[in-house]
Amino acid sequence: MNAVKPLKSVDDLVQAGLVLPGDRAMLDEVAARYAIALTPAVTRLIDRADPDDPIARQFVPDAAELAVAPEERADPIGDHVHSPVEGIVHRYPDRVLLKAVHICPVYCRFCFRREMVGPQGLGTLDAAAMQKAFDYIAGHQEIWEVILTGGDPLVLSVRRLRDIMEALAAIAHVKIVRFHTRVPVVDPEKIDAALIAALKASGKTVYVALHANHPRELTNEARAACARLVDAGIAMISQSVLLKGVNDDPDVLAELMKAFVEIRVKPYYLHHPDLAPGTGHFRLSIDEGQRIVAALRGRISGLCQPAYILDIPGGHGKAVISESVIRATGDGCYSVSDHRGGEHSYPPAS
Repeated sequence: MNAVKPLKSVDDLVQAGLVLPGDRAMLDEVAARYAIALTPAVTRLIDRADPDDPIARQFVPDAAELAVAPEERADPIGDHVHSPVEGIVHRYPDRVLLKAVHICPVYCRFCFRREMVGPQGLGTLDAAAMQKAFDYIAGHQEIWEVILTGGDPLVLSVRRLRDIMEALAAIAHVKIVRFHTRVPVVDPEKIDAALIAALKASGKTVYVALHANHPRELTNEARAACARLVDAGIAMISQSVLLKGVNDDPDVLAELMKAFVEIRVKPYYLHHPDLAPGTGHFRLSIDEGQRIVAALRGRISGLCQPAYILDIPGGHGKAVISESVIRATGDGCYSVSDHRGGEHSYPPAS
């Protein structure tokens, strides 16, 4: 099938042959809670002959999403705890998240912000809220980096992106602007000269963090979109999530990380899946994840090695999952040290 339009409902998925009609009732229940969207680029990647297709697993809803474990939570990494004004998350002194939009071109079934994004989510910041966010950034001299996330910031129009960059250009102490996005992979044609120009601002170094989890996502079109960004002087880094049934194999991860390096995207973070509701079918144990990541060390260049990261539940920040910050306490539980030296249980007590 040559997909020509986004798929945004269970009916769309049935008509596209991606789910069985008999599963409609259960999946309607999933769709009532969590947004659905697959772009044509993603739909074309799915192998309908493979019931365990790793692309479908990431984007096609599953009845397993209705099973919520006691330790799962709507805000698994504690964004709300560190949100001084709407749209801003200020967890670390020198950087803030700016969540200008809560819409995405695709909705990942494992998303840690799945309770906040989508048509039923928190929406797009209006002009007044955006101004309050810029005022907050301008009023905190320690903020060196602004990270646009959400939602996917590259769903915004060129005009809106240009307005954001012009506002940040006026804040002298902000030196780095980073965009976290899936767009070069899931809608590569959107990465054109006008959008690239809108991402630039005088006095700012711009990074694009590309989210991809499987080497098949890096199609020729996606690689060309990344090349347009890099050739325009925009540095790129990667972020991926270690997902059961998608990339929980050292060979698959090695191929993905090498592909990133080949297209001039520096591997950055490999996330342990967060405790978002209904995502337990994607999570490995930390022991399994450590074994997989350790297996990468001897088979790929140091250029290709990502940092294996756990976002400590409750808003305590990121920890590289190594012996220095995490220790087993028995029964599949761990003690994790945060960047301030605090100790936290993982999973947290429900």
